[in-house]
Amino acid sequence: MQLTSLPNSLRPREKLLAKGAKALSDAELLAIFLRTGLPGMNAIELAQHLINENKTLHNLFNASQEEFCAQKGLGTAKYVQLQAVLELSQRYMQEGFVRDAVFNSPQAVYDYLTLQMRGLQQEVFMVLHLDSQNRLLKDEILFYGTINAASVYPREVVKAALKNNAAAVIFAHNHPSGIAEPSQADKLITNKLQQALQLVDINVLDHIIIGGENCVSFAERGLI
Repeated sequence: MQLTSLPNSLRPREKLLAKGAKALSDAELLAIFLRTGLPGMNAIELAQHLINENKTLHNLFNASQEEFCAQKGLGTAKYVQLQAVLELSQRYMQEGFVRDAVFNSPQAVYDYLTLQMRGLQQEVFMVLHLDSQNRLLKDEILFYGTINAASVYPREVVKAALKNNAAAVIFAHNHPSGIAEPSQADKLITNKLQQALQLVDINVLDHIIIGGENCVSFAERGLI
C-alpha cells in the first residue's frame, strides 16, 4: 500500500509532527530518510526490509559504500546523505561532550571515544589534549594506518600537545578487527611517547584501545 493511501496517523512524517520522533519505530524513522519506496514496496516496507537484511541499524549505518549501495533501494546519493546525517549527529553530541567533559575516569573517556571512533573502517591514532583539570581542550587524529613505531612520530605528538597548551594527554586508537587487546607494538610506542612527553612536563594519563564495543585502558591494566 502506498503511504499516501494510509491515514495521516500512520504516515511517518505526519506522525512525527503530531507525536514527536520518539513515537516512531526504527522503520518509520528510516522511511522518512528514504523518502520513497520501490515498485510493490512503500518506504516503510523498504525500511523494514533493510533493517531485517542488516540485522541492526548499526550494521546498516556502518556498511562500506560498496556494501551500502549494493542493497535494494539504495545508492550513492543515499549513502552521501546518510554519511552527512551521521556526521552531523556525531558533531552535535560531541559539542555536548566537549562543553561538559571532565575526563576523570576511564568510563568518561570510553563514552567519548566510542562516539568518536565507532564504525571507523581504518585504524587511527587520536590524542585528547587536556588542561590541568582534565577538561578536554581538543581531540585530534594525528596518524592513520597500522599503529607502530614507524607510523607514529613522537615529535609530532609533542608538537601537537605544546600547540594546544596541554597539561596532560590521553592516547587512543581503534582496532577495526574488533579485538581491543594491546599488541606489543602498542605497548612499545606508548612507552616511547610517554618518555618524549615527560621531557616537556606533559603527563600521559592513559592509552585507550577501542575494538568494536570493547575498550581496553592501559592505565587500568597497569601499563602506564
